[in-house]
Amino acid sequence: MSGTSSPEAVKKLLENMQSDLRALSLECKKKFPPVKEAAESGIIKVKTIAARNTEILAALKENSSEVVQPFLMGCGTKEPKITQLCLAAIQRLMSHEVVSETAAGNIINMLWQLMENSLEELKLLQTVLVLLTTNTVVHDEALSKAIVLCFRLHFTKDNITNNTAAATVRQVVTVVFERMVAEDERHRDIIEQPVLVQGNSNRRSVSTLKPCAKDAYMLFQDLCQLVNADAPYWLVGMTEMTRTFGLELLESVLNDFPQVFLQHQEFSFLLKERVCPLVIKLFSPNIKFRQGSSTSSSPAPVEKPYFPICMRLLRVVSVLIKQFYSLLVTECEIFLSLLVKFLDADKPQWLRAVAVESIHRFCVQPQLLRSFCQSYDMKQHSTKVFRDIVNALGSFIQSLFLVPPTGNPATSNQAGNNNLGGSVSAPANSGMVGIGGGVTLLPAFEYRGTWIPILTITVQGSAKATYLEMLDKVEPPTIPEGYAMSVAFHCLLDLVRGITSMIEGELGEVETECQTTTEEGSSPTQSTEQQDLQSTSDQMDKEIVSRAVWEEMVNACWCGLLAALSLLLDASTDEAATENILKAELTMAALCGRLGLVTSRDAFITAICKGSLPPHYALTVLNTTTAATLSSKSYSVQGQSVMMISPSSESHQQVVAVGQPLAVQPQGTVMLTSKNIQCMRTLLNLAHCHGAVLGTSWQLVLATLQHLVWILGLKPSSGGALKPGRAVEGPSTVLTTAVMTDLPVISNILSRLFESSQYLDDVSLHHLINALCSLSLEAMDMAYGNNKEPSLFAVAKLLETGLVNMHRIEILWRPLTGHLLEVCQHPNSRMREWGAEALTSLIKAGLTFNHDPPLSQNQRLQLLLLNPLKEMSNINHPDIRLKQLECVLQILQSQGDSLGPGWPLVLGVMGAIRNDQGESLIRTAFQCLQLVVTDFLPTMPCTCLQIVVDVAGSFGLHNQELNISLTSIGLLWNISDYFFQRGETIEKELNKEEAAQQKQAEEKGVVLNRPFHPAPPFDCLWLCLYAKLGDFSRAWDVLLDHIQSAALSKNNEVSLAALKSFQEILQIVSPVRDSDKPETPPVVNVPVPVLIGPISGMSRPFVRTDSIGEKLGRYSSSEPPIVTDELEDLNLWWAAWNTWYRIGSESTKPPITFDKLTFIPSQPFLTALIQIFPALYQHIKTGFNMDDLQKLGVILHSAISVPISSDASPFILPSYTEAVLTSLQEAVLTALDVLQKSDGWIPYLHSSPGLPELHSRRQHHIAICVGPENMQIMYPAIFDQLLAFVEFSCKPPQYGQLETKHIANAKYNQAEWVALNYVPFAERSLEVVVDLYQKTACHKAVVNEKVLQNIIKTLRVPLSLKYSCPSESTWKLAVSSLLRVLSIGLPVARQHASSGKFDSMWPELANTFEDFLFTKSIPPDNLSIQEFQRNENIDVEVVQLISNEILPYANFIPKEFVGQIMTMLNKGSIHSQSSSFTEAEIDIRLREEFSKMCFETLLQFSFSNKVTTPQEGYISRMALSVLLKRSQDVLHRYIEDERLSGKCPLPRQQVTEIIFVLKAVSTLIDSLKKTQPENVDGNTWAQVIALYPTLVECITCSSSEVCSALKEALVPFKDFMQPPASRVQNGES
Repeated sequence: MSGTSSPEAVKKLLENMQSDLRALSLECKKKFPPVKEAAESGIIKVKTIAARNTEILAALKENSSEVVQPFLMGCGTKEPKITQLCLAAIQRLMSHEVVSETAAGNIINMLWQLMENSLEELKLLQTVLVLLTTNTVVHDEALSKAIVLCFRLHFTKDNITNNTAAATVRQVVTVVFERMVAEDERHRDIIEQPVLVQGNSNRRSVSTLKPCAKDAYMLFQDLCQLVNADAPYWLVGMTEMTRTFGLELLESVLNDFPQVFLQHQEFSFLLKERVCPLVIKLFSPNIKFRQGSSTSSSPAPVEKPYFPICMRLLRVVSVLIKQFYSLLVTECEIFLSLLVKFLDADKPQWLRAVAVESIHRFCVQPQLLRSFCQSYDMKQHSTKVFRDIVNALGSFIQSLFLVPPTGNPATSNQAGNNNLGGSVSAPANSGMVGIGGGVTLLPAFEYRGTWIPILTITVQGSAKATYLEMLDKVEPPTIPEGYAMSVAFHCLLDLVRGITSMIEGELGEVETECQTTTEEGSSPTQSTEQQDLQSTSDQMDKEIVSRAVWEEMVNACWCGLLAALSLLLDASTDEAATENILKAELTMAALCGRLGLVTSRDAFITAICKGSLPPHYALTVLNTTTAATLSSKSYSVQGQSVMMISPSSESHQQVVAVGQPLAVQPQGTVMLTSKNIQCMRTLLNLAHCHGAVLGTSWQLVLATLQHLVWILGLKPSSGGALKPGRAVEGPSTVLTTAVMTDLPVISNILSRLFESSQYLDDVSLHHLINALCSLSLEAMDMAYGNNKEPSLFAVAKLLETGLVNMHRIEILWRPLTGHLLEVCQHPNSRMREWGAEALTSLIKAGLTFNHDPPLSQNQRLQLLLLNPLKEMSNINHPDIRLKQLECVLQILQSQGDSLGPGWPLVLGVMGAIRNDQGESLIRTAFQCLQLVVTDFLPTMPCTCLQIVVDVAGSFGLHNQELNISLTSIGLLWNISDYFFQRGETIEKELNKEEAAQQKQAEEKGVVLNRPFHPAPPFDCLWLCLYAKLGDFSRAWDVLLDHIQSAALSKNNEVSLAALKSFQEILQIVSPVRDSDKPETPPVVNVPVPVLIGPISGMSRPFVRTDSIGEKLGRYSSSEPPIVTDELEDLNLWWAAWNTWYRIGSESTKPPITFDKLTFIPSQPFLTALIQIFPALYQHIKTGFNMDDLQKLGVILHSAISVPISSDASPFILPSYTEAVLTSLQEAVLTALDVLQKSDGWIPYLHSSPGLPELHSRRQHHIAICVGPENMQIMYPAIFDQLLAFVEFSCKPPQYGQLETKHIANAKYNQAEWVALNYVPFAERSLEVVVDLYQKTACHKAVVNEKVLQNIIKTLRVPLSLKYSCPSESTWKLAVSSLLRVLSIGLPVARQHASSGKFDSMWPELANTFEDFLFTKSIPPDNLSIQEFQRNENIDVEVVQLISNEILPYANFIPKEFVGQIMTMLNKGSIHSQSSSFTEAEIDIRLREEFSKMCFETLLQFSFSNKVTTPQEGYISRMALSVLLKRSQDVLHRYIEDERLSGKCPLPRQQVTEIIFVLKAVSTLIDSLKKTQPENVDGNTWAQVIALYPTLVECITCSSSEVCSALKEALVPFKDFMQPPASRVQNGES
């Protein structure tokens, strides 16, 4: 203490002492003389000491009893002023350490007296403190007295004194223990103390302790006694004591001086024997107390838990466990069990809160938890403490949700006074707290209506308690809502964080140690190796021990953790809280994975998975997997059951997506909340960062991701990455913008997840692949039996995983491709398509990947990669085969040069395409083959050449596509050319190979199988090629048979394809005249898609150049019979005609019975069928005869009669109003057109496919008659056929017994079958008939076969129907056609009049005229006047034809016919019309013009001088006079009625009648004037003129219509106005 021992300080001390003594003597001068004297002698004493000694302080200390004495006496006066002065002086002495042990004892005794008199209490405390802190002279009894003094001052009435005393006691207790620590320090330097071994059973045996230690021991022992309410041993004179204070003191000692208890056996004995029993005893009211049970039943009020004591006890327990765990293993077990009990729901709320705070203190110390686990959980008959703590936390959290918290009833009135840090205690139902008008959502947990806010309590990883620190509270505080939950929540998080980081750290160390030892292990010397072995085995043992602890820790806690975390995850409404929970679950899952604890790992993963999916959805997905065992409602672990609460559906989360569940029968939609997406991201994170430890639980993870991807509507794109796509099943997927922005991120993470599979070790990779495969199998099962969009997640991800693991593809190729091949066989087309897509992408990627060593040096790998391509040939689905062939094509294009040993495999794939597979497949396969032949023959091994020949040959026999068959023959020529050019090299290689094989065979002792023995291998190759080329006609027959069977198959697509092939065959050989012989095309470099050159129509179907013939000649003894002559060629074409006829007659024959399933050929099929004929005809026209024509007619007729199925009709049928031909009808007319064009041997020019030039009226310069004889006799047959078609206009054809509805009166959906609209077709046919007749009217065959009569007979039907025809255009066309035909035909008929060939035609013609001009059909009501007049003009045209073309030639025409005509004209003319005028009202629109024309014609021929004898039917003059007489009467009657009626108009029918009469008169006068005068007798004239006056009288009539008719009748009379004289002469002559 240099400060107090320096000379200046000493000098000052002496001065101060002297002045103090002087002051004392002054004060006591009057009242206390003894004191005054003592003070004065004291001054002398001090001076003497100072004068005599150099070491003044030491001397003072020696004489301190005497020096202090005056001051002690002064205190004895009990005068406040004097006492204060003395105490100050004493303190000064103490602070300079000049007080001896005896003096100190005296001082303490003096202080005690003052205390008992309650004087200067604060000064006393101060003095004690100075005395004890400055030095160590006070110990043993004096010390205990001093301490008791402080204790007693603590219990005075004065508050300030109490508090000061309490502080002093605390300090004094600390000082006592600090002394002991210092003492230990000093002694340690001197000598190591032997540790006492003997059991220290006597609690007072302190003889072994040093002085300070002994004091400390006695003090601590008495504190225990006091707290236990026993008498103290050492602190004699204590009067009262409180438990709370005692406990605080105990806690502070235990907390501040742990080393004392750990190093000294005596002290540890105290802990065990005194402290622990005490604590347990004091806990008992808390243990027994049950909240809610009535207090009266308990024997004494003490039994109720008392917050201050309980809380302090917990603090003591915390310290005991934290500091002395190793000493008090058993006791700690009891404490921990008690703590766990305090969490029970029936304990008071405050007790649970402080208990949970205490537990939190352990949760942040992973090493401590580890010790618990080692000491209890891993021992055989011990409580599983660690497990119980975790489970208790879980149950505690559950209980908070299940039982709404109620405050402690005793203190509920104070609620709100001690809110935690001023935070808001929200009402349990609100969940909202208004801040400045806005509403913000408090972070909270909400579960089944219980709302618990989350409060911010501590920084993560530190346990800062609130209620354990409330030492000043006597009453239990009100715990704010959510406090206990928040602490418990933090306990869990800190627990997980601590355990995982600790174990992972240790694991990491172990792993690095292992690595370093293995690296060092490679050192050369023997001795180090032995050391290494030694250290490694130590390490192994250490690791085994550690691992056991780690596993036990995880096993003990995972159930409880999972139960609690799952519940909290479900209840969390706060993103940060959710994030923390998920992070905890994720780290636990990863830890379990690293430790290989499968059950627990899967359980945590299941929890995250369930969180990702909508509520109640999880059950279906996750229970199908291995999680089934875990998802049961409760986990029973070693007899302890932990409830698992199932997720509550009504979570208050924002819904961010709505989608369809992935199920066989999707029921409605499901909703994803933002929490689901958060969980999904955690899941992705887990898979991404910890994929290596997932093992079998990849299954869970991927199944969940698959469902989420499905709900979010992500669909696979190229390479297997998932992109947001629209769900095929309509608009059921709804995504908010929040999630839309997340989707690309999620799909990106998903892809990265599978990309990171390249970093997994082989085992983990296999787990991943297996999981994907089994997921895919599930998806396949689900997609069976329906064609809905399947889930392609697994297939897409298998592809992605395969692509990133190309560098080690061998290890996963077989399971991967094996599974994808299964997918390729799935009936669901979308699933299959993706399987094939994935498989082919992998094969292509595998072949292009830069392997090490490269593929060219690793044939096994190359064949392995190509093998699945070959396997695909076993699958029958054409779409898969197409993908396979496209893949082959791409491989050839990119890898063709380097295939090497892979060639047989690749060629095998092309050759595996069979005849019955679709056209496109064959075409693609053939494309591959062409590529091989043109580009790769030189690079492939010679042994593969024979395979190429075989494959090319097999295409030659394909009968799907003749084009390909013929082109493949071309390819064979190309191959033969290659053989010819490279013969020597090929021969060498083959012989070498042969020798090698021979050698091998000899070694094995087997004979080589050689079909062409003993030809050398190269010759065998030629023979093989030649064999392929030889049998063309056989191939042709096979081809035709195949086409026929395919065309007659009951499948529209197949049959149509067959016909397409047929058409292509016929187009291959274009008809060239024989004279233009083709130049021999060069064969060597024919471009590949070769149509075998321009070949003459009559020569053989492929070209053979002499050079090839010669080459073949060299290899085969005789010239091969390849050349076919024209006859053979013609036979081939006739075979084709027969095939065509069979297809036509079979396919168009109407079925006997009809039902729903009856197969009726489609229109495109029939059209194609008929379109084949023109091309076919070009090849066979020389031999085409009547029989063939009849066969053709039958087919055309049947084909045109086939109805259309109602569902196709809207596409094929033109609307009824359009007059358009269907393509089938066009084709039929084209076929007939070809026949008639070639009849005149006119070169057939095919202007545009399918459209004949029907309308060309071009005149043929070649005389028709010079055509070949056999053609001319066909004309009548062609006319018959066409006329049959014309009849369709009025009477559509029947197709068997089938009921067809006419399109006009059938709604599409009612009729199964709809008949075509035949009108346009019939009309077009009629046009063709007229055209053809114009050209062929005078042909002998046409005359002989009565073609004209047939035409008229056919036309009679529409003409007689007239307005009743289905289409109005029909009868109009019929009239114009009749007129055209007659204009050509009548002269021919007159010419042949004598021969009688036309006799039967005339009556037919007369009837036709009759039926048409006097039709029984009634005009439609809606016919306009203009239309009516136009129609009347047509009738007039017919009468004109009669007057111009028939009547003038009456002499050459049968008389009966003329008679019929005259009768008809008579009927049509006006006089006969007006014979019964009442009919007039039926139709006012009578045909006036027509009547007039008839009348005129009739009169013209009646009065013509050509007629010599008035035959019957000629109009008699008698009839004329009757007509005139009748007219006169009508006029008279009209004039009378008009006069009588006055202003009233006459009846309509009478007016009509009079108009008729007037018109008849004017017509008659016109006709009479045109006739030769001598043919009319005078009597007639007289009668006509006599009408005149009567007509004049009519002028007065009122009707305007009558007036205008009258005017027309009067005008002709002007011709009779002549001078009388001449009239007389006229009459005489």
